[in-house]
Amino acid sequence: MPPRPPRPTAHQGDGRTTLAVPEQLHDTDGSDIDGSRSPSSKKQNGTQAEAPGPVLFHKVKNQRSILSLLVNNGKIFAGTQGGEILVQRPERLSGLTAVLISLLGLVAENVWCTREFNRIYSIYSTFDVGDVFCIAYSSTLDTIFLGAQNTSMQWYDFSRKNQKPRPNFSSHPSQRTHKFFDSKGPGGSSTPRSEALEPSFHDGEILEIGASDIIQYAHYGYVYCMLLTQSLSIADSNDEILISGGGDGTIKLWRLAKSGGSVSVQELAILESGDGSVLSLALKDTLLYSGRLEGDVNVWDLDTRQLIQTIRVSNVDILSLAVGSGLLFTGSANGRAKMFERYKCKAEWRAHDELILASVLTSEGNDHYLVTGGNDDTVAIWDLTGFLNKQPMSLRPSNEQLVQSLTRFVAFPTVSSRPEHAEDCRQGASWLKNCFKRIGAQTDLLKIEGACNPIVFAYFRGRSRSGKKILFYGHYDVISAENQQQKWTSDPFVLQGRDGFLYGRGVSDNKGPILSAAYAVADLVAEKNLETDVVFLIEGEEECGSQGFEQAVRKHKHSIGDVTWILLANSYWLSNDFPCLTYGLRGVVHARITIEGGPKDLHSGVAGSNLKNEPLKDLVALLATLTGPNNRITIPSFYTNVLPISAEEEQWYAAISRTLSQTTPRKAKAQQDPDSLKAKWREPSFTIHGFTTSSSVISTIIPHLASAEISFRLVPNQDAQEISNALVSYLTDRFRALETSNSIGIKVDHPVDPWLGDPNNEIYQTLEEAIVEVWGLRKSEPSNGRTQDNEKPQRPLYIREGGSIPAIRFLEKEFGAPAAQLPVGQASDNAHLENERLRLLNLYNSREIFKRVFERLGKN
Repeated sequence: MPPRPPRPTAHQGDGRTTLAVPEQLHDTDGSDIDGSRSPSSKKQNGTQAEAPGPVLFHKVKNQRSILSLLVNNGKIFAGTQGGEILVQRPERLSGLTAVLISLLGLVAENVWCTREFNRIYSIYSTFDVGDVFCIAYSSTLDTIFLGAQNTSMQWYDFSRKNQKPRPNFSSHPSQRTHKFFDSKGPGGSSTPRSEALEPSFHDGEILEIGASDIIQYAHYGYVYCMLLTQSLSIADSNDEILISGGGDGTIKLWRLAKSGGSVSVQELAILESGDGSVLSLALKDTLLYSGRLEGDVNVWDLDTRQLIQTIRVSNVDILSLAVGSGLLFTGSANGRAKMFERYKCKAEWRAHDELILASVLTSEGNDHYLVTGGNDDTVAIWDLTGFLNKQPMSLRPSNEQLVQSLTRFVAFPTVSSRPEHAEDCRQGASWLKNCFKRIGAQTDLLKIEGACNPIVFAYFRGRSRSGKKILFYGHYDVISAENQQQKWTSDPFVLQGRDGFLYGRGVSDNKGPILSAAYAVADLVAEKNLETDVVFLIEGEEECGSQGFEQAVRKHKHSIGDVTWILLANSYWLSNDFPCLTYGLRGVVHARITIEGGPKDLHSGVAGSNLKNEPLKDLVALLATLTGPNNRITIPSFYTNVLPISAEEEQWYAAISRTLSQTTPRKAKAQQDPDSLKAKWREPSFTIHGFTTSSSVISTIIPHLASAEISFRLVPNQDAQEISNALVSYLTDRFRALETSNSIGIKVDHPVDPWLGDPNNEIYQTLEEAIVEVWGLRKSEPSNGRTQDNEKPQRPLYIREGGSIPAIRFLEKEFGAPAAQLPVGQASDNAHLENERLRLLNLYNSREIFKRVFERLGKN
């Protein structure tokens, strides 16, 4: 009989020789600034190339198809269809030293030493798995993982090799009957067996994969590809994650760990995007690229487990992927290779005459190479060095990318006040962390005690060693946005662009400003002009009073380090027409007062009398004592520390009045005249927010319990804790004076200190200079010191606000650094309301302002 014929190519679903090595190949850093897209965006078509391909550096011809590649220890290892491993050593290539693992179809998995070229192990499965399509090796677990044609996933733990029973070889491939090759031919004889199938006891140890280390039907289709990664936030642990792609069109994530001394494999997540087989995988940071049947490459964010991009590469299968240096390389079934930068095709060339079955990136010093293998029996080495240097790489991320990122950010309904959105908040935080990471920051999620959302921490190191550092504070949580009454003109969590504005919950408060600042740092990083260190602290509980924020910052203060300046962008212009700088915020003290009588409600016709102390009457009488004529608060010494207005501040109010007289509609001027603004910005106030009682609204019931929610807005130089203590003392005394039989309870929520910045310090002057330049204001002062009615004001308006930000004064105290606030949005942004929006021009200009401020503060 003739010898057994060779197996078909891997593309046809049969035998391949697969190579793997424990260590990662050399890979230069760099990635997309943000791998995101609008949920409604279409596939990116990558069929049009902008440049020809790189230079062919070296080519090796073989007798069989090249099914897999590995660069290691200065050598290129190529697994062939014939079961051989070719070893080439071109000049200028170097790498690591490790073991080499090869798979020869259904026969065995062989482990080789790349220095001595001797086989260490030969591994086989107790089941007839068909062809083994892919392998991955975990150096942490010292375990090899296999993906097979029979849909199974199997593994062998080398660390427990001596604890396993010795194989008896009854299940060895040499002892099995193959349904096709061992069937009777003409004359009643079978195909002779190759000696390669016989177990060898002289060339490496033979190991057997037991039935307990097999997952049958890991996919409902061939397991085509797999790779390993570590410390994904979705795992919430430091366990390794195995990623597999199958013929069923799914990608599966598996958590790997040691359990009772044995390796455990637990399914963690399934990523689904249609029925097309997943033929290849590549990973950069937490972006997973999957090559699919019929020409698509899907891009997944592993932190959020969401598909963020689909690239249309061609109309044939994508059999190999390689990613590095901020670029994606694809190899297709038509022999053509393509290079993508930020999802756009930058080059296309014919790399092989037929299928491209394998590709790998490697580098040595400043030299970069792409190695490809195909079923035209060749290994091709492409020199990317000169080619990359010629490419007009757009290092600075575009404003289009900024909007795409904001689209993704807004799509997370990070409503901190609703427990049902806890997972959305977590995913939004993970997405933001990875957005920072792709720019070049060291990132982390700082956990907060209890069920609070984490703080996103991002650290950018500047080139200067001056010790200066800017801390940018913001928040990714948002107010809820129910649309039951259809007051929103579009889905609150789907960013919509209309008439020069972006609409969506959180676009102005505070997601747009956060990304504007982040992209400003990205610009400086790309241009290598970031001088000073920049730290981002983006919390997820601001809309709920910044719960746990102070404790978390103190706990991680050593990681944050010393801070020189603090910058925020969590406020708005006074009008729609003129930029502002915010230098003051009011503080707040919230309290709940509860008065309780007997154990139950009573009927007023039965129990009501002038001898009865009713809780609700006591509560009303008590609250009435808190203010006197002209709404002046009666708590002793309440106004003692309120600062008088300065002459400079009077000039700022005058400038506001002049500017608004030109730009504000007449009906709104009464609310924004200087006296009205002073009352809202620099005078304390008292508000009763509402009452609750133990009874329903029935006219004849005397409730046994009544409570009220109240708050005091405080102004700079008042201390929130002192006011809280004074409030409790005052109410206790006044309640005692009522001589009632009822009891009182006073609960003061987290008090927030007011804040007053210094508009004359370095950070404000730097901000003002940048605003004047970017918004085109006149820098020179008029000779009379005043702006004429027909002239454009020459500097931003300096304003305060009546609201509160819990973190700002705490950060100033904790780090001993001055804070400044740059309002990004306009007065009509509708923050916290329906149809929240942000003007595109404000988003883009704030990015440029932040860039100039980050750059100049580092150089001063």
